[in-house]
Amino acid sequence: MSRLLEKPNIAMSIKSTGSQLSSTVATTATGAGTAAAAASADVEDEDASGAHDVTSASEQQSSSVTETPANSVSPSPSGRTNTNVDQVIISLVSGAAAGALAKTVIAPLDRTKINFQIRKDVPFSFRASLRYLQHTYANEGVLALWRGNSATMARIVPYAAIQFTAHEQWRRILQVDKDGSNTKVRRFVAGSLAGITSQSLTYPLDLARARMAVTDRYTGYRTLRQVFAKIWVEEGPRTLYRGYGATVLGVIPYAGTSFFTYETLKREYHEMVGNNKPNTLVSLAFGAAAGAAGQTASYPLDIVRRRMQTMRVNEANNERCPTILETLVKIYREEGIKNGFYKGLSMNWLKGPIAVGISFSTYDLIKAWLRELSHLKRGRLED
Repeated sequence: MSRLLEKPNIAMSIKSTGSQLSSTVATTATGAGTAAAAASADVEDEDASGAHDVTSASEQQSSSVTETPANSVSPSPSGRTNTNVDQVIISLVSGAAAGALAKTVIAPLDRTKINFQIRKDVPFSFRASLRYLQHTYANEGVLALWRGNSATMARIVPYAAIQFTAHEQWRRILQVDKDGSNTKVRRFVAGSLAGITSQSLTYPLDLARARMAVTDRYTGYRTLRQVFAKIWVEEGPRTLYRGYGATVLGVIPYAGTSFFTYETLKREYHEMVGNNKPNTLVSLAFGAAAGAAGQTASYPLDIVRRRMQTMRVNEANNERCPTILETLVKIYREEGIKNGFYKGLSMNWLKGPIAVGISFSTYDLIKAWLRELSHLKRGRLED
């Protein structure tokens, strides 16, 4: 190495593969009076590995050395892996932020809806829901309108992150709309599988959120930790998954319809306008339509889920309904279809489109922003 450094105008090339970066050094010795050294390193894209050249030149002579490998080099598996990992991280961060923002905005409406869902003695109406919000504000303060939101955030952040990321992966696995094809069935299946994946991994947090939403801090649970502790001691660990079957049955039409509607509207928009990146208002409108469709398709099972989750804390419901079928039969006999299975649906038509619209549009916006930052960072490394 020392002998190389003694000779002027020597270009050294060091080949590197995988994720390791090449380091090159070029020096020039003293010449006929004054000499200046210049080095340049060309780092290729992480998906391929090639030769990295450094050239040095004096004032009297400038030369460039370009080295082309004799045999073509295949794309680096490590480069593809790094790119896939980056995409997964971007999806996780974007989904978490989108879910947190959407649920925080509609938290008071969500708590109101849950309270009407689990009570058969109080008919639902917008006037009654406003009275409930006013009563909660007057007796417990404004923060009580967001009671249970800590449990919601503890659930929705991982839930939304997993759901959006799982949807991207299921789309890739099922080859949804690959090469411009229109695979509607696989588009629906990818959304359903994404919902099942996220719901299965975060269900106990959903149950805890429902318990906190239908109780107050004085007679119910003070913290999320207390919810899990009391359920574990008083009702047993299996209670943490009570209503899981109804949830999975409900998430299939909900997530499937939501993702299917949103992706289909974006596809139709692209075919009509020629722009595959709709603006924020258009994304909100598409998300709102997806939310309304998904909520309507799965709402009866959402009623069953909430009844099963809150059996022990709902004073108006003295009899236990241990199975999905028994709960469905009980609701139908005592409350009917409209006032039973679709009780509070109009509230969901208000909050659902808002939440899903914010969620989808925020996800697309943040994902595009993070991808741009990633490309800019990669570009700086290449310069």
